[in-house]
Amino acid sequence: MDVEYDVIVLGTGLKECILSGLLSVDRLKVLHMDRNDYYGGDSTSLNLNQLWKRFKGDETPPAQIGASRDYNVDMVPKFMMANGALVRVLIHTGVTKYMSFKAVDGSYVFNKGKIHKVPSTDMEALKSPLMGLFEKRRAGKFFLYVQDYKENDPSTHKGYDLMKLTTKQLISKYGLDDNTIDFIGHAVALHRDDTYLSEPALDTVKRMKLYAESVARFQGGSPYIYPLYGLGELPQGFARLSAVYGGTYMLNKPECKVEFDSEGKVCGVTSEGETAKCKKVVCDPSYLPDKVKKVGKVFRAIAIMSHPIPNTAESHSVQIILPQKQLGRKSDMYVFCCSYSHNVASKGKFIAFVSAQAETDNLQTELKPGINLLGPVDELFFDTYDRYEPTNDSSSDNCYISTSYDATTHFESTVMDVLSLYTKITGKMVDLSVDLSAASAAEDDM
Repeated sequence: MDVEYDVIVLGTGLKECILSGLLSVDRLKVLHMDRNDYYGGDSTSLNLNQLWKRFKGDETPPAQIGASRDYNVDMVPKFMMANGALVRVLIHTGVTKYMSFKAVDGSYVFNKGKIHKVPSTDMEALKSPLMGLFEKRRAGKFFLYVQDYKENDPSTHKGYDLMKLTTKQLISKYGLDDNTIDFIGHAVALHRDDTYLSEPALDTVKRMKLYAESVARFQGGSPYIYPLYGLGELPQGFARLSAVYGGTYMLNKPECKVEFDSEGKVCGVTSEGETAKCKKVVCDPSYLPDKVKKVGKVFRAIAIMSHPIPNTAESHSVQIILPQKQLGRKSDMYVFCCSYSHNVASKGKFIAFVSAQAETDNLQTELKPGINLLGPVDELFFDTYDRYEPTNDSSSDNCYISTSYDATTHFESTVMDVLSLYTKITGKMVDLSVDLSAASAAEDDM
């Protein structure tokens, strides 16, 4: 390995693969290595036999669940916002030509013990059972304000400076009650807790606009899309992209020890006695454990079922957000469901996940509110993993470490981490002003 690389990427998780693809498209010389013999790292996709081996050891899956090869169970399941940053990155890099997507049927919110469809426009607000008659009108006016708002056109601002006005102050001008604020903040703007209420309102308004525009894009019941055969297709799509641009992928490389020079800057990576030289390293927290700190834990349940989640209009794919306030928690809980219609399970089978940031030591009790929504399950697995974030100064050691995946079932926070790392590595922003219709060629069946 006498070649010097601009960047060595360690781990083939989603974040690392997206960064590898972006850097390859920028014509940087990239070497991508993984200690595992499969793509995906923590965000890998498992067939039925692999799922059983991971959670049940030597037991074999029951025959009535279907063939192992029919299953693609994502270990970090997340839907993509149709007009969101990840889809824009996929188009920017051209990965869309390696993948097919399908719209997600439903977007729901848990409110006062029931599941409701999330309204995203003034018309949907008027029909929603989430609110009484007068509240519907007030919410409708607020949705209209958000729909019409254009950051560069002061005539749409109604005199409000959204960089100075907090979200709470803006919402109070429309007289919305706490119940309405709860579903708008958590299920439309996708905030993970209530800190957004005291922050400038512009971010929330932009998030609400993204949600509504994404719903409108495919005229479906939700703003989300998901790859056929699951997220495991993404790392492989980026691996193919990287190869097209001259990047090199090496799986099954044990150890992958990061080497530093006398000034503490990264200078290479050693595996099996050979050292590849490099200027920068990108990796997940497991490759540089002394440069990260634990920031929490994620609890989740994985269910295999023979029916859609009750009260979701028979949706074959759906997200349900359970806002923290509804459960007396400090952060939201998420339910994700996908099925054979996205080619991730055998015919007639559904896979559901319940995930949350751990707030107690009791996994099963903590996830119960989400599990209770699923109805009867054929199989149920419980899983937990620690979350880490970097503590190093990347400008002094040239190590760019991603943050562990959070409990959310959508991609918005994941992509923000990727884009932030890209800017730190290259000193520039990713151009996300792409032609969104470019994704539709690979999405014929939406």
